[in-house]
Amino acid sequence: MINLRLLIVGSIVTAAGVPVLAGHQSHHWSYSGNEGPSHWAKLEAGNAACAAKSQSPIEIRTHDVRVTELPALVFNYRPVPLSIVDKGHTIQVNYEPGSSLMVGNKRYELVQFHFHRPSEEVVDGRRFAMVAHLVHRDSQGHLAVVAVPLKAGRENDLVERLWHNLPKVKEKEMTSSGVTINAASLLPATLGYYAYSGSLTTPPCTEGVRWLVLKMPSRVSSREVEIFAARYPNNARPIQPRNGRQVLSSK
Repeated sequence: MINLRLLIVGSIVTAAGVPVLAGHQSHHWSYSGNEGPSHWAKLEAGNAACAAKSQSPIEIRTHDVRVTELPALVFNYRPVPLSIVDKGHTIQVNYEPGSSLMVGNKRYELVQFHFHRPSEEVVDGRRFAMVAHLVHRDSQGHLAVVAVPLKAGRENDLVERLWHNLPKVKEKEMTSSGVTINAASLLPATLGYYAYSGSLTTPPCTEGVRWLVLKMPSRVSSREVEIFAARYPNNARPIQPRNGRQVLSSK
C-alpha cells in the first residue's frame, strides 16, 4: 500500500489515470548534464511522460490568454509544526492534514510546498527570483498546484524561519514541534491567477495537474534567495511547448 505521507516532489504514479503522491527512493536525474531535463524521458521507463504534449512549466503570454470568470481561490490554511526536508533537488515542507484550498466547489488538501530558483513559470518573458509551489490533492488523488512567484525585496518571515531550520542531511525529514509555520504567509495580498492543465515539473512529469499561477508575487529578501542558491543555484525546468493548450486568466 502506498504511504501517502511520503510527499516527494515529482514522485507521482497513476492508478486508473489518476495522479497519486508516492514515495521515491532515489534521484536518477538532475538539472544539467547527461541526467538533465533534455534526457529525463529516456532515463527511466517511468519518465516517458517527460516527452509528452502537456508538460509544465510554460510561458504565459498575457496577450494570448482568455480572460474569464474563474472561481475565486479560497485558502483555509492552519498553523502546523514544521516538517522540512532537503530532497536533493529542492527544499520541501510537508504539511499535516487539515489545510485546504477551495476552487469553486472543489476541495484540495495542502500536502506540501517546495521552491525553485529561478521561477519555473515565465510571464511575458519574465522570470521571478524564485517560486513556491503549493501542492494540493483532492479526495480522488487529482493534483492542483498553486505557483506563488517570489520577488526579491523585503524579508519574508516564513522563509526566514524555514532557512533557520534547514536540514544538515539530505533526504532526512526534520520535524520540530517547537517551530510552527503557516503556508498562508507565502500568499500575496491579491489572488488573481492564470489557469491551465499541465504536469509535474520533475520526473516522472505526470500530466493531468491543475496549475493555478498567481499574478501578484510575494517577496523574499535577496539574502534569502542567496541562501537557497547556495544549495540549489538553478533547479528550474526549461519552458515546455504549449501545444495549443489554452491559458485562462481571472478578471
